[in-house]
Amino acid sequence: MTKLKVGDTAPYFSGLTQDGATLSLADLKGGRTVLYFYPKDNTSGCTLEAKSLRDGKEELARRGYRIVGVSPDSERSHRNFCDKHELNFTLLADTDRSICEAFGVWVEKSMYGRKYMGVARTTFLLDEQGRITHIFDKVKTADHYRQIINELDKQNE
Repeated sequence: MTKLKVGDTAPYFSGLTQDGATLSLADLKGGRTVLYFYPKDNTSGCTLEAKSLRDGKEELARRGYRIVGVSPDSERSHRNFCDKHELNFTLLADTDRSICEAFGVWVEKSMYGRKYMGVARTTFLLDEQGRITHIFDKVKTADHYRQIINELDKQNE
């Protein structure tokens, strides 16, 4: 599997949202996107990250970005996660992990000496053509939206 890098075109994907609607890469073209991958709904780090993005949505939108989260959870799990934490953006269900695999974030992980496959928390910024403009592989969950804004400010200097 090739590791994606800045300048690459995002791999094609299509999935179901928390509302059961289909969303694909083609639907995102023409606008900028914060495409973030996270391990699991309603876990502590993932909840902190989602709340940070929720709280920063307006500022990101002013800069032309929409937010799309992706995890292997089901649409129903995503719907419950959105309702419980008042999330105001799209979550994609990647139950077969095809989107995670295409973006290279479905990886071998290790905890307490046990190896298992899981999602490497990663965020991709996509431009209007679907090209990757930045990759965050060291995500600050509690302050992720600010981490993104700081990077955007650096790019605009």
